[in-house]
Amino acid sequence: MKRRESIKTIALASFGASMFLESCYGVSREKINRSLTRYEYGRTPEETLYDDQLFAQKFFTNYELVTLDKLCNLILPPNEFGSISDAEVVQLIEFMAKDIPSYQDPLRNGIVWIDKESQSRFNNPFIDLDESNQKQILDQIAYYNTEDNMNDLPEPVQWFNLVRNLTMTGYFTSEVGIKELGYKGNFPNVWDGVPQDVLDQYGLEYDKEWLDKFVDQSKRNITAEWDDDGNLIT
Repeated sequence: MKRRESIKTIALASFGASMFLESCYGVSREKINRSLTRYEYGRTPEETLYDDQLFAQKFFTNYELVTLDKLCNLILPPNEFGSISDAEVVQLIEFMAKDIPSYQDPLRNGIVWIDKESQSRFNNPFIDLDESNQKQILDQIAYYNTEDNMNDLPEPVQWFNLVRNLTMTGYFTSEVGIKELGYKGNFPNVWDGVPQDVLDQYGLEYDKEWLDKFVDQSKRNITAEWDDDGNLIT
């Protein structure tokens, strides 16, 4: 999306630019709900009720969501695998802010700080700066002395660390992020049975009928079925 002039951005933020936000960034309440509940398994009724209560709320303003989108894209720019938009990172941050209330003040105060810093240095809100100016501001908080105690770091530095961690977590736990990592998960190996020389040591051998049924790799993707008497029929 092309950057808007300051006057347009301020106007959109003032009037609650829901349609603008949802069409350009896709962070509507419905999409946040869908992106985080597409996998329905593993939720108890109590957990589902808790999630529904969070989905019914909205924490960030539209303007704050747009700012987070800009920040996340600077932290992790799009590449051939996907983008933070594909990974729905901003939706995750919105949900996490409601799920972990201790995130709320740091996240919101950081957005206020970066806009004040942008206005002070470049006379525009952060989302309207060109990328080089945005990076100038971020560089002063992104490359801080990491040997210091994290709790003693300036608040803007702690805020950026939080946003960066949420961005990376959101992206690399998404489908596109996992694809970029090259993670394949657990796949069943091809098992051809106990080697014959080992069986010979114990005076054993496979029954030909059962060997064909259980070790024939051409049938490894066939789901087993039994008749009413418990006999294997596949």
